[in-house]
Amino acid sequence: MRVLGIETSCDETGVAVYDTDKGLLGHRLHSQIDLHAAYGGVVPELASRDHVRRLPLLLRETLALTGLSMRDVDAIAYTAGPGLAGALLVGSSVAEALGVALGIPTLPVHHLEGHLLSPLLSADPPAFPFVALLVSGGHTQLMRVSGVGDYALLGETVDDAAGEAFDKTAKLIGLSYPGGPVLAKLALEGTPGRFKLPRPMLHSKDFDFSFSGLKTAVLTTATAPGFAPEDRADLAAEFQAAAVEVLVAKAMAALRHCGLRQLVVAGGVGANLALRAALDAAAAKRKARVFYPELHLCTDNGAMIAFAG
Repeated sequence: MRVLGIETSCDETGVAVYDTDKGLLGHRLHSQIDLHAAYGGVVPELASRDHVRRLPLLLRETLALTGLSMRDVDAIAYTAGPGLAGALLVGSSVAEALGVALGIPTLPVHHLEGHLLSPLLSADPPAFPFVALLVSGGHTQLMRVSGVGDYALLGETVDDAAGEAFDKTAKLIGLSYPGGPVLAKLALEGTPGRFKLPRPMLHSKDFDFSFSGLKTAVLTTATAPGFAPEDRADLAAEFQAAAVEVLVAKAMAALRHCGLRQLVVAGGVGANLALRAALDAAAAKRKARVFYPELHLCTDNGAMIAFAG
């Protein structure tokens, strides 16, 4: 069975074809970073219009890449939410129209389920059950995954998501868009510990997260007398260290709670190298293993939607 996947939830347009016998046949992805850079963040109306422009082109490119025609597709999966309403409407409209025209089923997919299952696309996928840490710009959750469609929420953020906190912190200290990756790169030049930031809910004895207070602490530090532009690297390093420490501690606690030794990490923040290194080290001490999607599948993409479909 060949499933065409369409992803248009925010600022990336993704198209892919997944074959249940042969695996991922091909995918194409367009990022809108350059489009939104002038505004310092995603502008929903511009995002929707760009999806309208890019989606037909990416559909043709993906089919050419796989050597298929639309008549070779058995079903169409598309992101139904969560996301920007206008952007989601573009993907769903195209998918439903193609489904009607071709007489094939259309499959609405939850965006987070796509991320959650994306590590299964790797050459060495995890086996069920496992604990999943979903870390992106809009969501931070821990879940016990017993199988496809069998998910139990353990905890989630009570305010900002981890990726959101990265982006907003970057803006607070004067970094350019997209903030999170820029902050992570700057953190490599800094020394954590010079500035002292809190580790919110580190000892809360549950699996919930909070990053709003951490962001506020960054603002207080960055606006204090004597803070200079050359201090930003150290503050970025401390912020990243604080966020990573909380994410790792909660993930390891979830593994202990569930009695499992497999952790899956998915979502855009899963590409953060500091987080990966800390999770791998902590898991090794517990004789556990961490699974990640390929780096190019950490961001929003059509491959994860086709696979989930």
